[in-house]
Amino acid sequence: MRTDISFPFPLKRACVHEACGNGALGFAAISAALEREQMLWIRERWRSDMVNPVGLTAYLDPALMVLAQVASQTEALAVAEEALRDGAMPLVIVELTRPVTLTAGRRLQLAAQAGKTTGLCLLPEGMGSNAASTRWRCSSVFDSQDSDSTLMHWELIKNKSGTLCDWYVRWTPTKPDPADRLAVVSPPRQ
Repeated sequence: MRTDISFPFPLKRACVHEACGNGALGFAAISAALEREQMLWIRERWRSDMVNPVGLTAYLDPALMVLAQVASQTEALAVAEEALRDGAMPLVIVELTRPVTLTAGRRLQLAAQAGKTTGLCLLPEGMGSNAASTRWRCSSVFDSQDSDSTLMHWELIKNKSGTLCDWYVRWTPTKPDPADRLAVVSPPRQ
């Protein structure tokens, strides 16, 4: 994995980050895999799609994932805030379906700082909070060279502590150490 300062991943601790796009779930799974500790995944129970921890075995041990289903986005934000502040889980992922207000985003940031925990909000495009430390647009990329491709394009579209850039990312689950499974390449420039 590339670890120079120009690639702001793994996500910075004691901050809340955001991801959007069709590859956001993969981004969250890779974030969780690199933590290698217990994590909390919060989502609204009315949603028809379902996160299956067993389906994420290429990324992480399903036993490390605690899945919380809540009634509404208000409840999801409250649970995320408490979990971030508590600090018992090093990573808290919350799936949101509506815009995040500046107040709600700031409350999450303060809770993450207090608990020294990493927060990740998965949300639709254009619905993030100005309080987020980073915002990533994640998309899957077709790779004609590999039929079982996990090639993704990660674009850093907001970064409070650095520059904006984008990368092509491939996850290789067969490597023994999760830290070696992530291959990152800057996109070619014209």
